[in-house]
Amino acid sequence: MTGAATTQTFRTAIVPAAGLGTRFLPATKAVPKELLPVVDTPGIELVAAEAAAAGAERLVIVTSPGKDAVVRYFEEQPELEQNLEAKGKTDLLEKVRRGSGLLAVETAIQEQALGLGHAVAQAEPNLRPDDEAVAVLLPDDLVLPTGVLERMSAVRAQYGGSVLCAFDIPKAEISPYGVFDVTGTDDEDVKRVHGMVEKPKPEDAPSTYAAAGRYLLDRAIFDALKRITPGSGGELQLTDAVALLISEGHPVHVVVHRGGRHDLGNPGGFLRAAVDFALETPEYGPSLRAWLTERIGTERP
Repeated sequence: MTGAATTQTFRTAIVPAAGLGTRFLPATKAVPKELLPVVDTPGIELVAAEAAAAGAERLVIVTSPGKDAVVRYFEEQPELEQNLEAKGKTDLLEKVRRGSGLLAVETAIQEQALGLGHAVAQAEPNLRPDDEAVAVLLPDDLVLPTGVLERMSAVRAQYGGSVLCAFDIPKAEISPYGVFDVTGTDDEDVKRVHGMVEKPKPEDAPSTYAAAGRYLLDRAIFDALKRITPGSGGELQLTDAVALLISEGHPVHVVVHRGGRHDLGNPGGFLRAAVDFALETPEYGPSLRAWLTERIGTERP
């Protein structure tokens, strides 16, 4: 990619994946939510592929005890691969090898569910001395089309500090989100952040720019996470650590992403993602589209 040498500002990505997946029970009694397939590919692989495409070389998955299957997914499976190769199933073989070939995967353990900030903090021992910044990708969020991390890296190269992803949400729908207090820059889709308000009433929202699940954080975030106090439920919030850095003069910007997103964190959002992805596949798309058209047009009692 042109200019990649000057705008690549991170090599390590962190994926917090320690949650219990309670909204997907009873399925998540046995299968981690992150391994549920969007068509045929787990959400965790989609997020890992996004990180790798943006230049990440290492992926630190923050898991909880008993969720080692999430990390095992990225290990090679020699017996399965040999079986597929012997049967000439080259397309399936390529899919099976895809995950393990993306990037180097490590784990960090979050023993207790004490918030997103706490989860990210568990990955600090995995960092290398030259990790001046890290990407954090929330596996429940699919940000489409991919590519926002590359843009965020370029913004960090220009302004320094930390860079977050935002969506422009209609004001009437802003209340469920964390909303940024921003001023403009020379680029319409890059804003300087001065603060953040969690779940404001529409009339109290400082802007229409809401946080999405992509962060490019200066390494200073780990020191800030040690200095914030727990909020409601005794949880350490990542946004509180970002707010602390802002108060100390650390530059924080957002990149406004003009694409779409899917929320894999609840069954309804997961189903929409699966349908969206399936419609784009040659194998399933045409027949699914025809069935959906017929099904929607059929009245049911």
